[in-house]
Amino acid sequence: MTRALVAQGWAAPDRVAAAGGSAGGLLMGAIANTAPGDYRVIIAQVPFVDVVTTMLDETIPLTTNEFDEWGNPKVKRYYDYMLSYAPYDNVERQAYPALFVSTGLWDSQVQYFEPAKWVAKLRAMKTDDHPLVLRINMEAGHGGKSGRFRRYHDIAEYYAFMLDQVGVAPPAPVAQAATTTAP
Repeated sequence: MTRALVAQGWAAPDRVAAAGGSAGGLLMGAIANTAPGDYRVIIAQVPFVDVVTTMLDETIPLTTNEFDEWGNPKVKRYYDYMLSYAPYDNVERQAYPALFVSTGLWDSQVQYFEPAKWVAKLRAMKTDDHPLVLRINMEAGHGGKSGRFRRYHDIAEYYAFMLDQVGVAPPAPVAQAATTTAP
């Protein structure tokens, strides 16, 4: 789809950004591995990137409930299929786009260490100098920190990173009018 949008002129090939969270973060990890040259920047929020290890751990509360969706990796065909796309297991020595990876310390669905070890592996393997940011929110769970406006703060942070990476400059500061006081 990305390539088709670029080919049809809907996107500039050097300014394509992608974002996704949780299972959508898995997709972000998969495209980072399989099509890194198609993206300038990827935002992966609480990404489910170590699919095989997580799905093999039946002590995690949601794992066995997810067998219907993801498959049981104790069955070889499901294991092999998961391994074929799992972002953590498919990191390669190659150039990656700029990445902003976020997670929450209190996430019960995608534990913080899953994106953290993915980022560590990416840092060890990537051959580019694009930024790779890991943000662990020490007060957040899977849906981010609670609070009426916190979500907007997080979104602004992702967008600021993305816009910077695609070359959108911040607006020039507005000059303040000089004020004078009467003597």
